Formats: sequence, C-alpha cells, structure tokens
Amino acid sequence: MPIFMDFHDLPDGVTAAHVAEMHQADLKIEHKYNCRGLTYWCDERRQTAFCLIEAPNEQAIVDLHQKAHGAVPQRIIEVNDKIVESFLGRIEDPKKSQNTKLNIINDPAFKTLMVIIIKKKSLRKKGFKTLSAAIRGYHKSITNIISKQKGRIVKEKANIYLTSFDSVTNAIKSAHEIQEIYNCVITPDLQFQIGISAGVPVTDKKNIFEDTIKKANYLAYIANDKVALSKEVKDLYESENRQISLGNKQEFNAVNTQDEKFIEHLMEYTEKVWSFSNINVGDFHKNLGFSKSKLYRTMISVIGMSPNSFLKNYRLNKAIELLDKQESNISQIAYQTGFSSPAYFSKCFQEVYGILPSNYIKLQLV
Repeated sequence: MPIFMDFHDLPDGVTAAHVAEMHQADLKIEHKYNCRGLTYWCDERRQTAFCLIEAPNEQAIVDLHQKAHGAVPQRIIEVNDKIVESFLGRIEDPKKSQNTKLNIINDPAFKTLMVIIIKKKSLRKKGFKTLSAAIRGYHKSITNIISKQKGRIVKEKANIYLTSFDSVTNAIKSAHEIQEIYNCVITPDLQFQIGISAGVPVTDKKNIFEDTIKKANYLAYIANDKVALSKEVKDLYESENRQISLGNKQEFNAVNTQDEKFIEHLMEYTEKVWSFSNINVGDFHKNLGFSKSKLYRTMISVIGMSPNSFLKNYRLNKAIELLDKQESNISQIAYQTGFSSPAYFSKCFQEVYGILPSNYIKLQLV
C-alpha cells in the first residue's frame, strides 16, 4: 500500500500529550479503514503535527481521523518512506517513546535544508584529472562534516548535495566547515555554492519539503563566495545563539524577504524559458515587472551579475550537465540550451570555461 503524510494545524492549547492521545485513538480503530499508523511528529512551538500512515488512499485517512478524534488533516501527500527517513531521520516512533502507554513525541518535522553545489569554473585540459581528484576529496570531506554535525544527505547527484538538519545551528556549522576546507585547499577551478532554507514537509505542494528544497536550491544557485541564507534561517540561528549575530560573519549572506521573492520569481521564470533561443533580456524585464534599468540594478545588487550574463551562465550550466551525460552531440546541446547556433555556443563555452566543448568531451573519454 502507498504511504502518506498528513498535516494538522493544531488549535491553541493543544499539546504533544493531546496529539499522542489522538494517535492512540487512531491506532485502536485503524484496522477498520485498512490503515497502519507508522509514526507522527508534533511541534508544540509551531502548533503543527504530521502523521505518517500506510493507507489505501487519502480518503481512508480522512475517515480514520474523523472517526477516531475528529481532527481532519488540512493536507495529505503521498510520500516515499526512504525519502521521509532521509529528511526526518525515522519512519517509526523513536525508541525512547516505544513501549510506553501514551508514546508522547514532541519532535518537530520542521527541518533546515542545505544545498551544496560544487561548480566547475574552468575545464582546462592541463588540470582536468586534478580537478576530478579534488572533487572526490571534497565529497569525502563533505560527507564527514554532515555526519559530524548530525545531518543527513538526502540526495547527491552531479556534484550537488541536498542535506537535512534538525538544528539550524548544526547546518550553519556544517556550511562554515565546508567553506573552511575549500578555503584551505584552494582549488581555483572549482567553486562552492551553498544555500540554506528551513520549513515543514507538507505544504500546498505535492512533494515533501518541495517549497524548502526549491528555496535552498535557488539560494545556492545565486550564492557566490558567501553562503546564502533565507531570512528565517538567520533569525532562527540568532535565536538559538543569542550571543552571536550572523551579520558579523562575512562568509554568510542573509537574503532579506524582498530579495528572496525576487530570486524566486527570477528563477521560476528562468526555469520556464531558458531553453528557448528567442528569449532575451527584454523578455525578463517585461515578465518580471521591472524597467530595463531597474532590473539591471537589482540583478547586480542581488545576484552579482547582469541579466544577460545570468541567462548565458544559466544556459552554460545546463550545457555542462548535458555534456556530462554524453547523450547528445554539441550541435544538439547548443540548440537544447537556447543558443542561436553551435558556433556561438562554442564561443561562449570557451570564454567561460577556457576550453571548447568538443575538447571537453574528449577529456571525459580519456
């Protein structure tokens, strides 16, 4: 049977003990609805609860909750148990709560997510093998740091890491240590881009932590030499560490709410149009609701590059992904990534990476 996670917005005054009682009421009659309650998360501070239930369908969960205690969930999504465990650390009740009469679990599902991108800045033939060895070394270091700070690697693909932490402080410490190893080793042909956001697993989206993952990805993408944080992460960190202000740490860039909204709007629009060769900067300022001059100023201030450079770099990053897959030839990749011709694509690629795409393909085959 499929597994679902539901979200309950708890009324004021409802405690973890109350949620435990409701969970026990579910377990007593779950067999009547062909359901099996696996575990739940309760956050008294944020007044939220999330249940993990094996069930034939969403309606069975609604009917079970309605009959057991009347607290119908505001949202239900289908999930993968392994993904849930990667994000939240468990798919069953914690050991300390098992075999007790009430099983009170005051364990928030609110998590801090960090995205780490190891980006290739140069693909020169001379240092290609060294670059590959450096990436392998960084992988081991990143894995060790995440584990040491009690984090979990949810997904790793193409030098991009999605990680989950119970504590904002541990996520910030991990980001600091990862930046430290990069600064100590100094690999000029690589760049680390790190973005950190925080949120709950179930929102109005269909996938677990979808909003939070998206924000962390966007923050990582626009991050340059500094770790990019959402305002919420900054506020939570300073709440947990009353004597420390992230404003005094030069390696972190806390993005304000207005800039967060701009980044989200920019990235969502870019994701829709980047592959179309007829899209240019003019389309950006029209669709983002900015004048040409205001868009340029905002992009320089928030992203650190002009709209034209941003679009070109976005397309080149996509081209690198396609070249690494080795499923298409250079001409196909040029048109797939929105360049007007293979010749122009090769020119732009060489300007940024110091090598022609044809030679980059040859290096991969060595």
